Amino acid sequence: MRKLKRYINNSNISRFRLIFQILAFLLLIYGGYVSIHIGTSIPTFACPYNQECPGTCYLISAQHQLHNTWASLFGFRGKAFLIGFLTFILFFLVINKAWCGYICPLGTIQDWITKVRNLAGVSFSRYDNLSFKRLKAIKYVILFLLIIIPLGMSNSLLGLPLFSEDLSAPFCQICPGRVVTPLFIGDTSQLFIDFTNTTTMIMSTLGIIVLALFFIGSFFKKRFFCFFCPMSALHSLFSPISPLRLNKKGDNCTRCGNCYRVCDVGIKAIADDIEHKYMVKDDCMMCFKCVEACPENDCLEVSFVKVPLFTSTEEGFFKRNLHLDNDMKNPSCTIIEDEPKRK
Repeated sequence: MRKLKRYINNSNISRFRLIFQILAFLLLIYGGYVSIHIGTSIPTFACPYNQECPGTCYLISAQHQLHNTWASLFGFRGKAFLIGFLTFILFFLVINKAWCGYICPLGTIQDWITKVRNLAGVSFSRYDNLSFKRLKAIKYVILFLLIIIPLGMSNSLLGLPLFSEDLSAPFCQICPGRVVTPLFIGDTSQLFIDFTNTTTMIMSTLGIIVLALFFIGSFFKKRFFCFFCPMSALHSLFSPISPLRLNKKGDNCTRCGNCYRVCDVGIKAIADDIEHKYMVKDDCMMCFKCVEACPENDCLEVSFVKVPLFTSTEEGFFKRNLHLDNDMKNPSCTIIEDEPKRK
């Protein structure tokens, strides 16, 4: 058991993650070709607009379920709403935000765009501290609108005729996944502007704009779209109760800043916070690169139901040194002020 633990702690988690991402991407994009069906409530952008997708993003289900009357909830639709929500919670509690780092197709595509940028020798964009904090809030605003707009229709739980029925699934109309994932099976049918009426024209145009921002932003900033992702915001609400944890022993931290420098979303607290044990912040995607980059024994640890799975060690750090050096040369830090000081 000790040898197995040492082997895992010395392993290259980023290489494992790359393989896992590829397998998950193939499953969620092409699973329908081999008659694989996962379900309708998996918490990823497994977009149903891709006809070969084996599952459905929970956000589209949630939006349509909110667009129901109270009376309908006491029948089949209410049962479907409850089952869908509980399934989402169950999936998420087991995997936590590792869904974002290991499974989400849009996250994987952004990582591939980053590799293209690295090959092209294009440097990262950086944001100051204030801009970073403002970006963090956007995904919660989108999550709020995603919920409130379907509720603000005449045929909804609140029954308020505030919005057009053409907005029953507003986020799906602007989500880049609706267009991007079908492209991988050669389907370009979602790449259009809908001139049916003013509402559909505005939303489909906005969708094309967001799609362009997705590609441009992801080219200059790692995981750019994750800053605006309402699924990430929804995950964050339940993250603290998940049995999959990323913990930190502050007493072992020397604040070298390695974890911050390799973080794809630039979470500064992972280096600076030595008071709190739980380190999964709202932008964290649980890629565990921070654990890889930590040179201190037992400082950062991934655990499931308090059973250690992957722990930072000095030996593991030096065995992965070449891989980490490459990341240090191209840091993805989002905040450029108040760098953690080395001791």
